[in-house]
Amino acid sequence: MSEQTLDEPRYTISVVARLVNLHPQTLRNYEEMQLVVPCRSPGNIRLYTERDVQRLHKIVRITSELGVNLAGVAVILNLTERVELLQAEMESLQARLDALEGGDSGGGAGDGGVLGR
Repeated sequence: MSEQTLDEPRYTISVVARLVNLHPQTLRNYEEMQLVVPCRSPGNIRLYTERDVQRLHKIVRITSELGVNLAGVAVILNLTERVELLQAEMESLQARLDALEGGDSGGGAGDGGVLGR
């Protein structure tokens, strides 16, 4: 699924509630806690993306399977997002380093990169 498809608002709260097996009021509470923040239509109707649905499935899994409370879920989700951003940044930096080493005809770092592959 493309990034654009994942971020396209398409599901109303009643549809999402059925998809993730939660009550619509629970989804409203999650929005209030900013665990998931759906888009709004011009008529102020909540519209959830596929990415929102995936996030809600993750929330349900964390709370039901691991027994984590919602405050803990918020921490876990925030840390997970931060780790993903840092990994992407590290990959970008590694690619830049590799490009610089590839253009250097005389010995570079020598050990294959400082970011530890």
